Amino acid sequence: MSRGRPKALWGGLLLSLFLGLVWPVAVVAQTESDAGVIREIRIEGTQRIEQETIRSYMRVNPGDRFDPVKLDRSLKNLFSTGLFADVTLRREGSTLVVSVVENPIVNRIAFEGNSHLDDDALTSEISLRPRTVYTRTKVQNDVQRILQLYRRSGRYAATVDPKVIQLDQNRVDVVFEIKEGPLTSIEAINFIGNRAFSDSTLRGVISTKESAFWRILSTSDTYDPDRLAFDRELLRRYYLNEGYADFRVASVVAELLPSRKGFIVTFTIEEGERQKFGAIKITSSLPKLDPEALREYVSTQEGDWYDAKSVEDSISNMTDAVGNLGYAFVDIRPRAERDRKNRTIAITYDVQEGPKVYVERIDIEGNVRTLDRVIRREFRLVE
Repeated sequence: MSRGRPKALWGGLLLSLFLGLVWPVAVVAQTESDAGVIREIRIEGTQRIEQETIRSYMRVNPGDRFDPVKLDRSLKNLFSTGLFADVTLRREGSTLVVSVVENPIVNRIAFEGNSHLDDDALTSEISLRPRTVYTRTKVQNDVQRILQLYRRSGRYAATVDPKVIQLDQNRVDVVFEIKEGPLTSIEAINFIGNRAFSDSTLRGVISTKESAFWRILSTSDTYDPDRLAFDRELLRRYYLNEGYADFRVASVVAELLPSRKGFIVTFTIEEGERQKFGAIKITSSLPKLDPEALREYVSTQEGDWYDAKSVEDSISNMTDAVGNLGYAFVDIRPRAERDRKNRTIAITYDVQEGPKVYVERIDIEGNVRTLDRVIRREFRLVE
């Protein structure tokens, strides 16, 4: 027994030494593993918004690790809601602290300095509304929208300065201070590329006019992008009626003067060659209709300068004539064949049967003493 005791003693010492070496290593490993885990998410700074709403936008939950990618996505998600002016995430030990600053609520919207556009017109165009969340982005977008409205009305010198008045309970009043400025007029209209017609002739064709004192009651000398688009069409029609079938407006440039009180408009055009009518033909797919019987209704003549309006008038005249012959549904399409060498355009008027159109209903209004059926029996059309 005396020999057994030293063996037991030595065995106990060895076991104690082993546990003393292993146990600290296990504790350190467990502590290092717990150091990267989120034990709690604490939210600070909320006033109106529920904390659960904020948690729903988070990409991490208690028990997850402090993953920089997920934390970055959580931050972006919270900012993208538009509910917060500022969001910060910080770590306090094993706790993730989400600190938010809520955007205020719009209490009232007002306009100052506007006389040419009333409050109702401006309110209907902006996105901010009372009792909605205020954001800088919305205000900036509304400022640009108001400026666009004034530019469309010819006031390019207008300025808009938004003011925010802080109120209690995280509310704000938004005031748009507007300086409308004078009407932005057209100081000069220039043409580039015109050889057949002078600048003064083309200025008489378009609807936009240069600023002059006698146009004080007119708005034709104020800048309007829609009017300039219409002027392109007026120029095209004018040249087509004068024989320039290849005419096109290459560009229209409106240059704002440094004073922002006027524009210089420049039309760049390509006239092309002037062309004449070639052979004029009439074909028809209608039974018992002699195409040559419609010749007298054609106003285009071979050898005359090409005129798009004459082609339209000829189609209208022939349509009426064919209708009087009993063909109620006709479709007359002109086919053009160009001879660029001789600068001529041959026109073939093709008369075809068009789709039938039925009268679905006839409404009679204003008859107090006469019955509907009495009036309907006088009609040549029926439902």
